[in-house]
Amino acid sequence: MDINDMLAPAPVELPQDPAAGKDLTDPATLIAHPQSPLAWAVRAETALAAAESDEDKLATYAFARTGYHRSLDRLRANGWKGWGPVPFTHEPNQGVLRAIATLALAARAIGENDEYDRCRQMLSDADPASVEKLLDA
Repeated sequence: MDINDMLAPAPVELPQDPAAGKDLTDPATLIAHPQSPLAWAVRAETALAAAESDEDKLATYAFARTGYHRSLDRLRANGWKGWGPVPFTHEPNQGVLRAIATLALAARAIGENDEYDRCRQMLSDADPASVEKLLDA
């Protein structure tokens, strides 16, 4: 066994997202569950797909930034110390990873390339396979 593996934290496996199973396209779901990274990720993904103007892109960035911060809150509340694996294969982790990816994409849409790179690296650190699934697809 590699000594570095013994020092790494255990993979984070989040509990079910509070908005899981709800209509994530309905704004009422987000209002009812503002702590949900999954709901913010879906809102940001939807807004990004429809963004035409600079104002639309800025709104998308704000949704994505909120989802990112809700993701950090959720990770930390479940034992994450700022680094370590967050496997995409664990379904409740997917909302968090999608929120991080959407912030990367929204940042790129407004020309914030340093933020894109930082979020891409964060995804790679959490689960390298998530980069291909969420950013390179």
